[in-house]
Amino acid sequence: MTNVAMDMILNLFSRAYKDANLPKNHYEAKKYLRTLGLGYESIHACKHDCALFWKENAELQKCPVCSTSRYEENSKGKKKPVKILRYFPITSRLKRLYASRHTAKEMLWHDRHRIKEEGVLRHPADGKAWKHFDTTFPDFAKDPRNVRLGLASDGFNPFGAMSLSYSMWPVVLITYNMPPWKSMVDASFMLTLLIPGRDSPGKDIDVFLRPLVDELKLLWDEGVQTYDCESKQTFNMRAALIWTINDFPAYGYLSDWSTAGYKACPICNEDTSSIRI
Repeated sequence: MTNVAMDMILNLFSRAYKDANLPKNHYEAKKYLRTLGLGYESIHACKHDCALFWKENAELQKCPVCSTSRYEENSKGKKKPVKILRYFPITSRLKRLYASRHTAKEMLWHDRHRIKEEGVLRHPADGKAWKHFDTTFPDFAKDPRNVRLGLASDGFNPFGAMSLSYSMWPVVLITYNMPPWKSMVDASFMLTLLIPGRDSPGKDIDVFLRPLVDELKLLWDEGVQTYDCESKQTFNMRAALIWTINDFPAYGYLSDWSTAGYKACPICNEDTSSIRI
């Protein structure tokens, strides 16, 4: 949907429901979302995926790696960024999960309400990976309010069945503290990055992951003060990324492991049984 179409719809609603105090256009709607902590940052990127014009590179006009221009001219002769990464910060959204007593209670489901039966796998908390993580990082595990996250990413063509070749990569986080029927529904998925096309980022995906990785490192190392409506207390909320969910090619991009050739299997490594055809 274009910005103009959004303006027309919001303008129609605001005239139809005059007492509802609705945003009148796309710009006002974005301001409301930012106030709620649901906005996003537009980060310029190199045309060839070498680097982001962010933090130490924020003021540069050319890529620090390949010297390609940050901007190109549109049909009206105005400069526009060649490529834009959309980044949706997660800290405020994670804090919001504890701002309601309903979701705050659900965030403790994995610890307080899960049926724990040896040898039965009902939730990721019953699995070996979760238990190994708890054993390795007991300081994190001792507070069940700390957030366990999974990361999923894959490319898709936003233009559907059209012949245009285009690959855009969303990066989504899943919160595993909640029961499966809550954590695995669309409304619970957190879009964190929208990596632009037209081509797949390939092994350069780490360039685009940097804003998310920096925020995850902060949430792991330091945490953030968060009010818990369930206990009516403020606590230091930390978060950890415990695994990724992806197909085999995307696994190779995210892990920087070659998933093709003689060592295609990340488990077997050098002992991979392979034959060149």
